[in-house]
Amino acid sequence: MDSAQNISNTWPMFKRIFKYVLPYKGRLASGIFSMLVHAFLTVFFVRVFQDLLETIITDMAAGREGIIRLSWIAALMILVYFLKGVSYYGQHYLVAYVSQKAVRDIRDELYFRLQNLSLSFYSRNKTGEIISRVTNDVSQLQSAIVSGAVNTIYKLFTLVGGLVYLVYLNYRLTIFLLVMLPLITYVLNIFNKKLRRVSKEVQVKIANVSDVLQETLSAVRVVKSFGREDYEYDRFSSQNEANFQAKMKKTQYGAILTPLIEFIAAISFTAILWYGGYEVMQGRMRASELIAFFTLLLTISDPLRSLTKLSSTIQQAVASAERIFEVIDKENIIEKDKENKVILDEVEGEVVYDNINFSYDRDEIVLKNINLCASPGDIIALVGHSGAGKTTMVDLIPRFYDPISGRMRLDGHDLRDINLENLRSFIGIVPQETILFSGTLRDNIKYGDLDADEEAVKKAAVAANAHDFIMEFPDGYDTMVGERGVGLSGGQKQRISIARAILKDPKILILDEATSSLDAESEALVQEALEHLMENRTTFIIAHRLSTIKNADKIIVLENGEIVERGSHQELLKKDGKYASLYQGQFIEK
Repeated sequence: MDSAQNISNTWPMFKRIFKYVLPYKGRLASGIFSMLVHAFLTVFFVRVFQDLLETIITDMAAGREGIIRLSWIAALMILVYFLKGVSYYGQHYLVAYVSQKAVRDIRDELYFRLQNLSLSFYSRNKTGEIISRVTNDVSQLQSAIVSGAVNTIYKLFTLVGGLVYLVYLNYRLTIFLLVMLPLITYVLNIFNKKLRRVSKEVQVKIANVSDVLQETLSAVRVVKSFGREDYEYDRFSSQNEANFQAKMKKTQYGAILTPLIEFIAAISFTAILWYGGYEVMQGRMRASELIAFFTLLLTISDPLRSLTKLSSTIQQAVASAERIFEVIDKENIIEKDKENKVILDEVEGEVVYDNINFSYDRDEIVLKNINLCASPGDIIALVGHSGAGKTTMVDLIPRFYDPISGRMRLDGHDLRDINLENLRSFIGIVPQETILFSGTLRDNIKYGDLDADEEAVKKAAVAANAHDFIMEFPDGYDTMVGERGVGLSGGQKQRISIARAILKDPKILILDEATSSLDAESEALVQEALEHLMENRTTFIIAHRLSTIKNADKIIVLENGEIVERGSHQELLKKDGKYASLYQGQFIEK
């Protein structure tokens, strides 16, 4: 029952994996043909060896003719070994080529899927866990394709061919051998289920280690500033120990399985040796046949032993495949509608929130009855305490999320009706925490428009007040930027980010106020750059310093996901309500 269940769970997964292999079926077929040739020559060599023994035993007194026959057989043995070497190279190179191509395609598809999943996926999954699926799990899958499924074909060819020849040599001895196989199969079925469960646990533990590593290394400044090196070491050590325990459990099962199979094989081997000796003594079998029988038995014992060990590799690969395809199969309601949607050539920039309600998990409503109309060119400032819903509100514009009720509209079009890539091409975002990529300063600015020429890049940098400091570097625009912008000050990174947004030339701009953590000099330069950027664009500002939004056309005050006040700076101060309280609080604090 367990065996049938195990096969029913594994077979569909391998069928799906081999869909990635089929595009390279020509090379795969050539590799399988090389396997057939190699398996045939492996068995055929035993026949040649038997002839050699027979010649030595029977032609001892044949003189010159016996030596010539012996020499021809020896030459044939060398030829067989040479051809085995050629076929071995062919099968291994071709199978590796196909498996590497298949793994490349799986990793490409997995990464493409990750790029197209909504932000809600990333809010529910740790970065280290995701990285582990792209690296460790895909590598395990490659092991299954190379050392697993494809090599199984070769092992089976050799095993079946060897068994056929064993029957030809002496069917009674072969029956002795086959009696032991059901016992080996039974033992394998017991361990398969355990190995699969433990293999999946190992992959989860590796992902946990990767997650802690990624978190602590990317936030090393915070760790050191709080003196939490020992705390983080203990956290990493705990996950590392859990990973060790899971791997040792897996190793334990493998360590039990291999000697157990070998012990069963030893009993079988001893029984065959006894019965074979008895057959020779009774005159029903020649000594050369018995030696050839045992030579072939030793030859096929390696494929048999490999097939028993293959169980661990396959079960681990299936566990990895389940984790990979779990991501690939994840439905994304937002991203799946890219095709057959409205394509807008230009937009004016009118953004309307029409009775919007939103929740991340359907249990707690984050935005409630949001109604707002931003006319083309308006500057809309969103203010409120942390957790009020400001970031969530602007995240609905590029459709990082969709509301659970109500409609978001751009120039009268429901956002759901607009092609997603087309929609986002009109939107530029400058986050509070600037993210730069490893590469040159030019590459980071051109991220806003990959087709931009040198003149456009410099023009954007000038508008962002970035050109002067860029030219102070010895390599200018070719200056390499470290990971996450290491090597640049906060103000410099912000101005590169603004230049990137200027180059994109979006009609709708979202600013998570970029000056809140800068010194006075940097803030002035960044603020001037932002004013260039906001010209003739519909702009949404998540405001942290209320003194920077006095000129906003509309100020929206959020509290617990609801709009509690709206109006201009002066209008809201006159109301002496929530906004006035926030503004006066900041003024007094300053």
